[in-house]
Amino acid sequence: MNNMKPKKTGIYQNFIKRPMDFVLSLAAVVFFSPLLLTVGLLVRTKLGSPILFKQKRPGLNEKIFMMYKFRTMTDEKDESGELLPDSVRLTKFGKLLRSSSLDELPGLFNILKGDMSIVGPRPLLIEYLPRYSNHQQRRHEVRPGLSGLAQISGRNAISWEDKFNLDVNYVDNVTFLGDWKIIFLTLKKVFVREGINSETAATMEPFKGN
Repeated sequence: MNNMKPKKTGIYQNFIKRPMDFVLSLAAVVFFSPLLLTVGLLVRTKLGSPILFKQKRPGLNEKIFMMYKFRTMTDEKDESGELLPDSVRLTKFGKLLRSSSLDELPGLFNILKGDMSIVGPRPLLIEYLPRYSNHQQRRHEVRPGLSGLAQISGRNAISWEDKFNLDVNYVDNVTFLGDWKIIFLTLKKVFVREGINSETAATMEPFKGN
């Protein structure tokens, strides 16, 4: 499936971005360790085990990795044993974790491992891979990020088409100053809790292709 060509990169991407990601994520893990423990305990108390939501996602050049987040949904199922819709399983506590982005904190360990970057296109579902156009597939030319250009431009409140266009725009314009601008705007978005959900779903409608 992976037929992507290597992307030509500059000094920042080749020599600065990854070390910067490692240092910042390590500092964040140390600084937020009490918060990580507290949220983990609350998830265990309110939602039960497992504490972490783990799912395989495509990363750089579509290499599959295991992504970590704090769990925000219950495992409630219908009479047929199928999981209930997200809107039903997403609890008030889960909504709080998502709106505050606290559910994303375990992603810091993905950054430490090198699976992700602080800034980059968000890692999406593996099942979407065959549905991408050649243009949309280019989002995998860089490491996926904890936040990205699409997230500061509307997060889950914008269309898939707009989101992918923003992802590719980022791929073509990765810079030191651009990354720090996204980091600061992300903190602003988290503080005011904008664009958490789409207009028609509790989270985001599945991408069904073009």
